[in-house]
Amino acid sequence: MEPDRQEVYERIPWETLEKKGGDRQWLVYAVAGAVVLGALAYSFMRSRPTAVPPSPETVTATTALTATTTQSNVDSTPSTVASPVVVAEADLYAVDPERLVDQAASHAEWFSIEYVAHDGSEQSQETLRSLLPVGLPLPEAPEDTQVFVDWARATAVTQTGPTSFEVDVLIRSLVSTGESGFIRQPPTVVSVSVQIGETGRPFVTAVPSVAVVEAAEPAPIELVEVPDDLASRVESHGEVVGGIQRSDGTWDVVVMAKWADGVSRAALVRP
Repeated sequence: MEPDRQEVYERIPWETLEKKGGDRQWLVYAVAGAVVLGALAYSFMRSRPTAVPPSPETVTATTALTATTTQSNVDSTPSTVASPVVVAEADLYAVDPERLVDQAASHAEWFSIEYVAHDGSEQSQETLRSLLPVGLPLPEAPEDTQVFVDWARATAVTQTGPTSFEVDVLIRSLVSTGESGFIRQPPTVVSVSVQIGETGRPFVTAVPSVAVVEAAEPAPIELVEVPDDLASRVESHGEVVGGIQRSDGTWDVVVMAKWADGVSRAALVRP
């Protein structure tokens, strides 16, 4: 009997293994699909924006806002006005000096207007009483006298202390008595002492002084006759009263221009 002979194939019979390897092939496909899905999921998670945790300041502000909103919805009754915050004098020193100057100047202008104006009403007297130093009497005026302030402007501010100022206010007023119309009064300077208090609010600290301002001598202007051809070019603006020839040969022509209020005033025209 011949010994068993091992068969040697010139090629591998893959068709005989095809059925057995089917499950393994599907397993390879499943693993590959899982790898692809995992990669896509990882890429998606990395591309999502990361939530930034809120800062303590934001949490505090949000909590305060929520509490305020809740309180306002629950209690709709008006609250009382809070008392003014007291500011230390050292804190006032740290404030911008220009800001203190502007505050003192504006308060002096307001005080000067209330101090000079007079209409006889109780409201105006109460306003002035709240601005005057305590113990100073209110202004007195004859019956049917009305004083209207045309304008007021702080012209000088002198600092007399860390938070105290002396302010000069130039003011112009008009007075009417009885049936007469308003008559313009000479310009007056009201000197007002102003202190910035611990509450940060200014107040008058002394009796104001008053001085009438004398107008300075006006500057002379010499007008000469304007050439006829030039006068004809500007006569539509008003009657030509003269002109000034500049060094380059051009002219400043002065005409009596009539305004909307019906008053003709000298005005400059440069053709």
